[in-house]
Amino acid sequence: MWRYCLLPGLAVWFAAMSPAQAFIAYVSNEKGNTVSVIDTDSWTVTDTIKVGQRPRGIEFSRDGKFVMVAVGDDDTIDVIDTAKKQVVDTLPSGPDPELFTQDAAGKILYVANENDNTVTVIDLEKRARLGDIQVGVEPEGMAISPDGKILINTSETTNMAHFIDTAKRQVVASVLVDSRPRFAAFKSGGSELWVSSEIGGTVSIIDPVKHAVTGKIEFSIPGLRREAIQAVGIGITKDDKTAFVALGPANRVAVVDATSHKVIKYLLVGQRVWHMAFTPDEKYLLTTNGVSNDVSVIDVAAQKVIKTIQVGELPWGITMSPR
Repeated sequence: MWRYCLLPGLAVWFAAMSPAQAFIAYVSNEKGNTVSVIDTDSWTVTDTIKVGQRPRGIEFSRDGKFVMVAVGDDDTIDVIDTAKKQVVDTLPSGPDPELFTQDAAGKILYVANENDNTVTVIDLEKRARLGDIQVGVEPEGMAISPDGKILINTSETTNMAHFIDTAKRQVVASVLVDSRPRFAAFKSGGSELWVSSEIGGTVSIIDPVKHAVTGKIEFSIPGLRREAIQAVGIGITKDDKTAFVALGPANRVAVVDATSHKVIKYLLVGQRVWHMAFTPDEKYLLTTNGVSNDVSVIDVAAQKVIKTIQVGELPWGITMSPR
């Protein structure tokens, strides 16, 4: 048998030339009470993790060691150890937690509790509840400003985006948007806040300083009724140039020029597209499609769907490993 060995310098060179470690995505399956783990190198599901009842909001910890998932019918946040691929702890929330966000340091978690109109503040190091902030009816969308000073919560029934001072833990302003706001996202520079409205079928552009709606993005797809076009998840590239908006039962993702706020094109994905997550290098965008029970993979540069991955039952949320 032919044998060979590598000199130390060549070994380092070959290691540098080898493919980088794949990014890992975790998908919450709302009806299946599971989380699917996707390897973005092979584009396959490598693990299925059993969690609590009705998992929705999901997010990696900043260090990538844990994945937190809101299990709404259990009124708690399950904590998954990414090395063990199993739930190892829970965090205290209010009733029916849905979406949540962290501060930049990954020390504080803010959770929207749909059933008691509050945002719960959790100390992640102590895994302790610090208190609750009263907001509007049926809170859902959560976002934090780039400087960490302002927390955003959207209330579905009140139809508002609430601006919360993170130091005071008080609502300092509320902005009326279109019907049933579901998601909020800041541009990376903090110049704009985008809020999607499911029933309104729009995305409101808000000036975070003036607390005023400065524009709206509307969507029109030939052959579809207006009520079938429901804006939900939002993804904005780090350079603030391009945005993607999930349009629910329209089974489309809108590609939007984030500067002019004009729709560039629509991408056909799976059925009832809900939320999305970029790979850290922003080469790909993955979307959860609830009715078809799959995930669509979008090539961001080419602006086209390149892959479909079957996951669990009623996929809802998705989070990507930070590295």
